[in-house]
Amino acid sequence: MPIVVNGVELTDAELMHELPRHGDAGNPQRRAITALVLRRLMLDEAQRLGLSAPACSYGDDHDEAVIGALLESQASVPTPDAAACRRHYDAHPERFTVGELVEADHILFQVTPHVDLHRLREQAESVLATVLADPSCFAELARTWSNCPSGALGGSLGQLGRGDTVPEFERAIFGPPAGSVVPRLVQTRHGLHIVRIGRRVAGRLLPYEQVAAGIAQALAAAARDTAWRQYARMLVGRARIEGIELEGADGLLVQ
Repeated sequence: MPIVVNGVELTDAELMHELPRHGDAGNPQRRAITALVLRRLMLDEAQRLGLSAPACSYGDDHDEAVIGALLESQASVPTPDAAACRRHYDAHPERFTVGELVEADHILFQVTPHVDLHRLREQAESVLATVLADPSCFAELARTWSNCPSGALGGSLGQLGRGDTVPEFERAIFGPPAGSVVPRLVQTRHGLHIVRIGRRVAGRLLPYEQVAAGIAQALAAAARDTAWRQYARMLVGRARIEGIELEGADGLLVQ
């Protein structure tokens, strides 16, 4: 089915040109088509408003410059003030703490193709109940059940800092007190984990003055992304688009 945007059909040549940019997507073709639709909408709107790019830009660079001019003029972005930056710093001290370490052990029930997820969870819950009743058996159970090479070491992952693991595992290990077993299964992209917290090394909170500029940049970028998404949603809402639904398109608007 052809993709038509405000009466103009997207061409196969445009798709072939765009496709290599989205090779890491789950569905590269759909992602490329979505990007082309959004690009076309913004270029059309820039033309309607009489916006142009510098004369020295050509091809894709020219289009990007036009879209940049459109977003700059139409998607207003608030500038974070010092009070907003300070509030962010006070609310998220873990983001500005360096040198924090935690020793952790885990038992991994790995999710693999064709695994019975219900049965896997039941088994993991059963082993977790055993560990909670008698934490001293953790190492033995890790050697028996864990699908991670660390099982041979009783589940030991050694010392971990922030950024060393996937975010969902990191959230589970930074917080509980030393010597405790997390009283629930921790689910990550790798599977289900039973987690025990070992020794902790407290980090050092960087002074606000040292990170203020970075906070301002991060908040400004987040505000920009939100403004661009809202503006693009408005363009999509009033456009005539045939052949595709743009669900999940937000992520493309800030690339």
